[in-house]
This record gives sequence, structure tokens and C-alpha cells, in this order.
Amino acid sequence: MRINTLQLAKRFRHDWILRDVNLHFDSAQAYAITGPNGTGKSTLLKLLSGHLSPSRGKVEYVSDNQIISHSDRYHYVAYAAPYIELIEEFTLLEAIRFHHKFAPFPPALTTDKLIDLLNFQRATHKQIRHFSSGMKQRLKLALAICSDKPILLLDEPSTNLDRQGLEWFLHLLDAHKKNRLILIASNVPDDLSPCTHAIDILDLKKG
Repeated sequence: MRINTLQLAKRFRHDWILRDVNLHFDSAQAYAITGPNGTGKSTLLKLLSGHLSPSRGKVEYVSDNQIISHSDRYHYVAYAAPYIELIEEFTLLEAIRFHHKFAPFPPALTTDKLIDLLNFQRATHKQIRHFSSGMKQRLKLALAICSDKPILLLDEPSTNLDRQGLEWFLHLLDAHKKNRLILIASNVPDDLSPCTHAIDILDLKKG
């Protein structure tokens, strides 16, 4: 699995956030996207995932030397970010079952096992709206990381996590990273510890 960006650019009104970005991301690699807040880290992930359309250029998903159509990309990518909301009227059990319809988990990972991974056994029938911010973030991360998809995008993954939550996240990611293409956008060193490649968003702006 591979992602290519070809002359990728995004403009909001008169401001170019990203311009003429040419990058290649490969399977079984973890990439850190770094840079000051407001410089385009989240914009890049949204463009790569298809949440945003480019102003110019394009993003390609390539599998077995075949370009995947834009409409089929959702089959390949899992994404967690603070701005991606959960359906708060759902209970935990309903949220997991709903997610599973669109993004199946590996066969050995049952709903009960996922709840155990979260350590949310007492919250099975609790509505998401009553979760703490840390619990919501854990759930977002678990749903993305445990989805059986070859591309994983994580934006500011330690948001609302305490030290124990951060360690839980890193352990979960390590257990589910094999052969996946992973991109993590953050300025928190611990978030980026799984990454072996780094891309500074400011360098992209310099061309």
C-alpha cells in the first residue's frame, strides 16, 4: 500500500496552507508530521484521507500497482482526530457495533475483547455523552487503531489523555501496527515515538 501526493495544494480564501507538496508514504512505515500549530498538519491529514478536496494537485492510493478510485478510499483508511466526533446518543456497545458495520475489526477481536482493551466493562450500556473527555479519546483511538485497514491516520492522539492513557495508546498501537502505513500529526514527543520518519510541515512550505 502506498500514498502519493502530486503537486498537492490547499488554499483557504487567499491563503495557501500547502503548496506543491510531493510526498510518498509506504506500508510498514510510521511517519511523524510535525510543525507549529496552525501550519497545516491537520490539513495534510484531511487531504490524505479525503476529508478535504485539494485546491490543486492530487492524492493517489496505490495497491498492487493499481490506483484506487477516490470513492473506494474509505475501505483502506482509519482515522482518529479530536475534530472527528462520536455519536453521543449511542451507548458504548452501540457505537462499537455501528463502527463495525463500516470498518470491521480483525476476526479474533470481538466486541467484548475490544471493551476489555478499553477497560470500559462498566460503561457498556452508558451513553457516549456521559463519558469523560479522556474516555471519548480512548474510544476514538481504539476504533481507528483496531480497524482492519492498511492505512492509519492519527491527529494529536494524546489529546485529553493522562500518562496512563498515553501508555495505553502506545501499547495498543504497537500491538496493531504490523505492515500498516501510519501517519501521526503531533508536536508531543511521546505521540511520535513509534515513528521512524519525520516530515516538518514548515519544510513543505519552503518547497
